[in-house]
Amino acid sequence: MRVAQITPYYPPHIGGVEIHVKELSERLSERGHQIYVVSSCGHGKNGVEVITVPSVNFPYSPIPITFPGLEADIYHSHVPSPTFAFRARDRHPHIVTYHNDVIVPSKVNGFPIPGFVAASIETINEKLVRPVLDKAELIIATTESYAETSKVLKEYLHKVEVIPNAVDVSLFQPVEQKKPYVIYVGRLVEYKGLGMLIEAMRDVQAQEDLELVVVGDGEDRRRFEIMASKLGVNIRFTGRVGFDELRNLMSHAELLVLPSNTRLEAFGIVLLEAMACKTPVLAFDTPGVSEVAKNGGFVFSSISELSQLILELHGNEGLRRALGDKGRRAVEEKYSWDIVVDRIEELYGEIA
Repeated sequence: MRVAQITPYYPPHIGGVEIHVKELSERLSERGHQIYVVSSCGHGKNGVEVITVPSVNFPYSPIPITFPGLEADIYHSHVPSPTFAFRARDRHPHIVTYHNDVIVPSKVNGFPIPGFVAASIETINEKLVRPVLDKAELIIATTESYAETSKVLKEYLHKVEVIPNAVDVSLFQPVEQKKPYVIYVGRLVEYKGLGMLIEAMRDVQAQEDLELVVVGDGEDRRRFEIMASKLGVNIRFTGRVGFDELRNLMSHAELLVLPSNTRLEAFGIVLLEAMACKTPVLAFDTPGVSEVAKNGGFVFSSISELSQLILELHGNEGLRRALGDKGRRAVEEKYSWDIVVDRIEELYGEIA
């Protein structure tokens, strides 16, 4: 089957959607499908051919100047950035994976975004994405709770199929002996909620000797470093690390926290990675993310609730082990790439 994956960015450009499309494309190629990726950038390998399209490099949403006349049995677009999917809206059969809503953060690259500018961007995005969803044969959402609460997606539930994100379970090996630290993995930007975790750890460290390890980088790193210093939080910023070191840090952590409290965080693949390591997870109680986190941990809705949960888990090794086992089973049974590709391949066959 000839499949065109249509996405604004493709690796080596880094991001959750990019990694998802790469993994899906390469695994479909391994199963004998002819896979083409239409994107503004990227390099294909493992049987995947990348067709790069000249584009205007608008932040987070490159605008294609042209679009290839590629003939395929399936056209599979990926949004939130809608510009590439919009150019493919009249191709059929067309599947759209709706990864998350577009919500403009209050700050981008450290600069405040006026409310009217944010509202304008969100409105323009909605006007572009709705025609795409109107004409698509099928829409994939990664969780039921996110689809039902999305301003846009809830109007298309009649053609939504829920298929989650996935991880390669075999790459994550649990360890028996955990070390006394809490881990955060992600971009160091305001909307990810790291400030909330730092405040919670101040209260935790007033009672217990439990380090906070922050893995990743971003435009707000310096602000978080200053904040942690002022609060006297025992924190270690590792910056970006390679996969082996990331896996090691995640495996040995007592627990992982995903404090993002915005709909820009629709799933939280990092939760799956931690659960594959048998590391319990805590996540802010938002649609999508909470649905995933409950497979191997708990959700919270305030700083005080977060600090209480961290203290409870730190003091209860048996509970941590039980949550770790539960999370690993969930990843193996629901969130492995083999299972997810099976379901997507089945959908392709049904609508092709």
